[in-house]
Amino acid sequence: MAIKISKKIKSYSVATPDDKAATPAPAPVAAAPAPLPTAEIIQMHERVERPETLVGATYKIKSPLFEHALYVTINDIVLNPGTEHELRRPFELFINSKNMEHFQWIVAITRIVSAVFRKGGDVTFLAEEMKAVFDPRGGYFKAGGVYMPSIIAEIGGVIEEHLKSIGMIIDPEISDAQRALIAEKRAAYENRSKKNPDVSAAPAVGGDIAITGDGTSFPPSATMCSKCNTKALVLMDGCQTCLNCGYSKCG
Repeated sequence: MAIKISKKIKSYSVATPDDKAATPAPAPVAAAPAPLPTAEIIQMHERVERPETLVGATYKIKSPLFEHALYVTINDIVLNPGTEHELRRPFELFINSKNMEHFQWIVAITRIVSAVFRKGGDVTFLAEEMKAVFDPRGGYFKAGGVYMPSIIAEIGGVIEEHLKSIGMIIDPEISDAQRALIAEKRAAYENRSKKNPDVSAAPAVGGDIAITGDGTSFPPSATMCSKCNTKALVLMDGCQTCLNCGYSKCG
């Protein structure tokens, strides 16, 4: 290829093979470090396929509205197993019972709740929505004196209990001060009942409502607490006080 010289030549020299050998080679350019491999964090969404095996739990519901018990099974999918991002999320729900009277709505709830679970995201709203369903025929008290406005509400309570067990709902723990206050209120109520056994609010022998778990009991004359939905509200010193959660209408 011809090179056109546009300036005046002032000097020149002839390059030999030895000159080329003496010319230092350009320093090699350092290669960019390869990016470190990163794990793709899988979140719950509707495109996640169901694995062959799921882990779960089955809960028994015995309602006076039903002749036979309901068995609610909630299966979970484990995301990112074996990593620091491991999560357990609800994937499907099944309800089984010998009672075929309400088969239609049981199947409907099973399919709708399972669809919401597989959609992903924050599914904790399901528990609150279902717990707010009221039966026009009236609700009932389950074991422990907790009021359930309907069988749907108790299924919502089961979902809430399960979501708490897998860490999706954080249950605020009762502080030591609040526990001491509840114990003090219970002791004061029991002492008052012993000193004045003719008080209508005094607990009858063998008539207390047993609370499952911690073995506590409440007098049969107690009314339902609006905060914890437990039949443990009694009149103390002219103020309605809950012997279960410590709530008081007087503050």
